[in-house]
Amino acid sequence: MTDATKPAIRPANPNFSSGPCAKIPTFALDRLGDAPLGRSHRSKPGKAKLKAAIDGTREILGVPDDYRIGIVPASDTGAYEMAMWSMLGERPVEMVAWESFGAGWVTDAVKQLKLDARVHEADYGEIVDMAALDYDRDVCFTWNGTTSGVRVPDGSVIPADRKGLTLCDATSAAFAMELPWDKLDVTTFSWQKVMGGEAAHGVLILSPRAVERLENYTPPWPLPKIFRMTKGGKLNDGIFEGATINTPSMLAVEDYLLALDWARAIGGRRALIERAESNAGAVAEFVAKRDWIAHLAADPATRSTTSVCLKFTDPAIEDPAAFAKAVVKRLEAEGVAFDIDAYRDAPPGLRIWCGSTVERGDIEALMPWIEWAYRAERAGQ
Repeated sequence: MTDATKPAIRPANPNFSSGPCAKIPTFALDRLGDAPLGRSHRSKPGKAKLKAAIDGTREILGVPDDYRIGIVPASDTGAYEMAMWSMLGERPVEMVAWESFGAGWVTDAVKQLKLDARVHEADYGEIVDMAALDYDRDVCFTWNGTTSGVRVPDGSVIPADRKGLTLCDATSAAFAMELPWDKLDVTTFSWQKVMGGEAAHGVLILSPRAVERLENYTPPWPLPKIFRMTKGGKLNDGIFEGATINTPSMLAVEDYLLALDWARAIGGRRALIERAESNAGAVAEFVAKRDWIAHLAADPATRSTTSVCLKFTDPAIEDPAAFAKAVVKRLEAEGVAFDIDAYRDAPPGLRIWCGSTVERGDIEALMPWIEWAYRAERAGQ
């Protein structure tokens, strides 16, 4: 296959970035016209929109009624930092990392908070043995490793009678994978991922056990204003009813509400999960028939269905990093795939977002282009 035999079909939407991710298929700017722009987020219309975003999150994700949901600043990073700095330190902690964001939480725990922490790490493509952790300690982990394409297969190993809290960074999992709420005490994500929303806002979900920790434990370090979730030893309920700590973008909130409406229209959480699984399946079918490319995650049970990471396995490739960059450059030049290079800290290769807002037809159209780019680059090597 050469330049003269480029695939005939192009993806209708070439946006396969792992964040911010592809918009919902029905997105149009004029559909955001109901956003209360120029109004205070504390006005009646502003509060109503924020409450609708919280209620819609609970509805689509199936979050239990006694769990609290808040919209917080600084995307998933802000939400997870908020939880770590507010709740950790009451007991020893298990820090779990198999990709760059999990490694970032390890840095926070060990170097910044200086906790009594036991660190469990696995290489890219592998996963920590979650059954071997001590759940009487607090446990911090990512559900889906966005930069490694590795995910927790399920929550069965997390004990119901644990004494510690589980803090789960679920930013590339929420809406595309089933989350066992009874096993998760703190869950964070950003709607810029699976729902294709605009960036900068995080969502923080707390179990009753997490609320109890907040109301009965005061960390020994000072907390910035945007991390404070209690007043006078009690949870600040306003945060979880739409009274956000800092000023949110009402345009971004409207965009999220539009995405939630789309999710309802296609069948809710189950339909979202099935779309991601189908998209990842299209990549897997392509990879299974070729010996020059493979999943970074070797075990199919732990392969992500959203951030699908691939590596080139052709032994004739002399410089894998340069080769991968050249393939990405060819695809971008053709306008068939944008932003699919591996994360900067990950092994060289490709990272294709297969989340729920992506159409399977676009994934199917993309894969022959990857083969074209691979063969064209090999011919010129």
